Amino acid sequence: MHFMCGRYSITSPLESINNLFQTDSRLNLAPRYNVAPTQDVPVIRAIPTGGTGKAKRDLAMLRWGLIPAWAKEAAIGSRMINARSETVAEKPAFRAAFQQRRCLLAADGFYEWTGGANGPKQPWRITLEGGGLFGFAGLWESWRDPSAGAIESCSIITTEAASGIAHIHHRMPVILMPEAFEAWLMAPANDAASLMAPYAGPLSFHAVSKRLNSVANDDASLIEETEPDIQPKQLALF
Repeated sequence: MHFMCGRYSITSPLESINNLFQTDSRLNLAPRYNVAPTQDVPVIRAIPTGGTGKAKRDLAMLRWGLIPAWAKEAAIGSRMINARSETVAEKPAFRAAFQQRRCLLAADGFYEWTGGANGPKQPWRITLEGGGLFGFAGLWESWRDPSAGAIESCSIITTEAASGIAHIHHRMPVILMPEAFEAWLMAPANDAASLMAPYAGPLSFHAVSKRLNSVANDDASLIEETEPDIQPKQLALF
């Protein structure tokens, strides 16, 4: 199964994350160059403060792969790492979270692949032009494991690819910048829905090592530019 967004990176220091997302976390975050499904990832949520109608932002580690509250087992989460923007308000797995539990996932790049089918797959790293930290639009949910207690999990919302990267893949994560954070976290769902659009700003991309294909590899060399074996124009969209 090929996901729309199945790997990403978050290598920025905690100070930068706190500054951008207006959190006050003391989490011990190591650079992550190859974040993969079912791993714990840094997520920003709005936490209401009493009856003031205001909220503060909290940075917490949630499992990537949303486990619906009605799930019989946690394994379903591995198939719920992405939620399509076009159907997120209706799908039983996501609709309650979309109404009440939207979040942001801190990231500074994501990966897509060209090739495949019967041949090798070439990974590409996609970032904001010039690099930098941003937020994926996401959802979170809490599921009670009968033996281990509550498990909090999340999903990344995807949309049509921006024109500058559509030749690599026809989908992309919804990327939000700081001016949209508050609306995504706090606005009514109907208002937040307008934010689920392809990123309008400039993006950069380059080929990276096929070592990325193994989740066991997670080091700085994975984000370095390499010569691609498969050019994006060879991609057959599906």
